[in-house]
Amino acid sequence: MKIRKIETFSKRYVSFVRVTAENEASGWGQVAPYNADITAQVLHRQVAPWSIGEDIFDVKALIRSIPIKEHKFPGSYLCRAMSGLETALWDLQGKLSGKSVCELLGGTPGKLRAYGSSMRRDLQPLAEAKRFANLRDKYGFDAFKFRVGSECGQDKDEWPGRTEEIVPLVRRTLGDDVSLLVDANSGFTVARAIEVGQLLEDNGVEHFEEPCPYWNLEETMSVTRALSVNVAGGEQDCDLTTWGRIINLPVVDVVQPDVCYMGGMVRTMQVAAMADEAGLMCTPHCANLSMVTLFAMHLLRAITNPGLYLEYSIEDSDYYPWQVGLFEESPYLIEDGWVTVSDVPGWGVDISPTWLESSSYQVSE
Repeated sequence: MKIRKIETFSKRYVSFVRVTAENEASGWGQVAPYNADITAQVLHRQVAPWSIGEDIFDVKALIRSIPIKEHKFPGSYLCRAMSGLETALWDLQGKLSGKSVCELLGGTPGKLRAYGSSMRRDLQPLAEAKRFANLRDKYGFDAFKFRVGSECGQDKDEWPGRTEEIVPLVRRTLGDDVSLLVDANSGFTVARAIEVGQLLEDNGVEHFEEPCPYWNLEETMSVTRALSVNVAGGEQDCDLTTWGRIINLPVVDVVQPDVCYMGGMVRTMQVAAMADEAGLMCTPHCANLSMVTLFAMHLLRAITNPGLYLEYSIEDSDYYPWQVGLFEESPYLIEDGWVTVSDVPGWGVDISPTWLESSSYQVSE
């Protein structure tokens, strides 16, 4: 069965993709968030021409072929666009077969432990700690991630002393039974990252994300080798050769591919499989409640080396107004700190007609 039509429904931050087959069956996917309207243009210009008329069931071959045909345009935008096509094809296959995507990928529906992931550095440490405590009591989270340093900050903190204040404060507020993770967003030099890492170790933090500029693999590797806390990274990386280096050196203890940045499930599962061979866990990056978190949920239920938890953004409409009203019913219900991957065919979610009506439309056929 062939691909007949590829449609995009786009706004600045989100673009949904609908792929329709010859028999008029269709599936939904999503390109990577942020500048998604630009990514949709790339999809129609550089992905759709190689996809129309291709077999909907041979996803691996199609996704392997597009970067070769577009070899003069490697990098982020092509992968971001491919993710929209690829994830829509999995939804289409699931609906035709009556199986969830995780089942198509060899996994099973079920529950996943989630960690509440903060995106904010503008909150005072005490306010952040109280926010975590409230969410723990309301939703049952037993793990949280917060921010240290300043994004790509070259050792500058968001304000002086914030990192040294927030780490022990969150631990004292939540107690020893809650798992703590931190994200530096490429904020530190090696020396400062090791210093902060020792502070994390002293306070029982178990995950230190992207301590150094992510493009300097050797710097992150030096931090990993110097610390006992698990160093994590890779969310920004979409090139499989780079991933080979990250895993084989190894640069990190925990790999964090992002399904949408990688170009879809197939390529992300390749990274997870390489990591598994090297004895590394995979905890995918999914920092908002668009479809990317749903993709990560199905991934974690399908791979053999899932990390300890799913990233679950705790930010609401005040921080992410664009993620409101995307779906008819949210697939992200938290119960006792866990989410559930359903057995509904495909991704198990319906896009809001109201949202679609207010988006910019484009079609390739």
